Amino acid sequence: MSLKSSTNVAVNKHELLLEINAEAFNTAIQKAYQKEKSQIQVKGFRKGKAPLSLIEKFYGEEVFFESAINSLIGPEVTSAIEETKLDIVDRPEIEVVSATKADGIVMKAICTTRPEVNVPEYKGLKAPKIVDAVTDEVIDGQIEAAKKRQARIVTVEDRAAQMDDEVVIDFEGFKDGVAFEGGKGDNFPLTLGSHQFIPGFEEQIIGHKTGEEFEIEVTFPEDYQMKDLAGQKTIFKIKLIEIKAQELPEFDDEFVKDVSEFETVDEYKADIKAKLEETAVKKADSQFENYLFETIIKNLEGEIPECMFDQKVEREIKEFEQRLSSNKMTLDLYFQYTGMDMDDLKSSYMDRAKSEVKLRLALEKIVEMENIDVTDEEVENGLKELAESNNLKVEDVKRLISLEDYKMDLKVGKAADLVKENGVVDNTIKAEEKSEDTEEA
Repeated sequence: MSLKSSTNVAVNKHELLLEINAEAFNTAIQKAYQKEKSQIQVKGFRKGKAPLSLIEKFYGEEVFFESAINSLIGPEVTSAIEETKLDIVDRPEIEVVSATKADGIVMKAICTTRPEVNVPEYKGLKAPKIVDAVTDEVIDGQIEAAKKRQARIVTVEDRAAQMDDEVVIDFEGFKDGVAFEGGKGDNFPLTLGSHQFIPGFEEQIIGHKTGEEFEIEVTFPEDYQMKDLAGQKTIFKIKLIEIKAQELPEFDDEFVKDVSEFETVDEYKADIKAKLEETAVKKADSQFENYLFETIIKNLEGEIPECMFDQKVEREIKEFEQRLSSNKMTLDLYFQYTGMDMDDLKSSYMDRAKSEVKLRLALEKIVEMENIDVTDEEVENGLKELAESNNLKVEDVKRLISLEDYKMDLKVGKAADLVKENGVVDNTIKAEEKSEDTEEA
């Protein structure tokens, strides 16, 4: 291979002009012939026994060109990229300019390179840090939640169904007087207010008593996954079989002893308040950091290749698919349940992907500007923590990950800490001025 030139043809685009000599090309043709000849039939020869010259005469000299070129492209382009020291972020686009047995191959490789970005400001950035007050109402809400966790479920017979009750129903749905598929259930348990059914269904059960049989009318959402029901009015025949409700315990010292390590109501409430205050501080810190990072993202200068956003989305979808798989669900089944398709899913991830890619590029630039580095001890300690958290040995972790990428992750973490440490609290900034992407950054 001979790299003839490397030209910057556009922002983040380099064109490499490569030549592969005739000897290397002909050797590749011979290999392609040996690999594929068993599939080729030539009159007068048993299948796979015809010589190369005869096959070329019969099918054309270029019969093995494509296979030969494909076998050379990968290693030759990789070698050229290493020679130019380009930092590419996408698979190169290859164009074969010419290919002959006499002269070899001339090809172009269009490479998308990592963008050069500028971070105009990253020290002294202002952001709000507002710690939410822990009021008596908030504490009471926590206590109510604890009572519900200890609640008994009792059958109700002396009143009609209410919101939050657990009911058991028989139901069957009809469209234009005809029962439709999937619209029937017997002895079906349903918590009123859980939004398990389409809007309007659960609300119309409220007010009815055990044993009642009645009809309700509901309209399916326009985007309902079953197209023949989307936007359609339907009638459901309901029989209310049973009503159950939560019976909450009294909140007293005995309750506190049962659910905690404390002896009295006052001790229990004081602990709740302390934990809520700690959570409020952590939330304020997180929002402060996110605001700083979002400011950096907004001010980032540089043209970023779209492929970097697309690649991030693809990685997110793969991780999402793995999470679905762990719950015994496939992506196709998820699409059926939600009415989404792949384009919808990609679109839902795109804003977050853009924020994460921009922030990463910004922090890597700060690493460069601040000459941030990590020690061997920091790397080893980090690898030990990573190994322990995944029940692996350090040697296994080193084998599974790129050490250079891991070092950059540690450097980026230091850059993020630098931004946070130099941030300035300014509570005159209104929270509503934050971008919707701040939490995702």
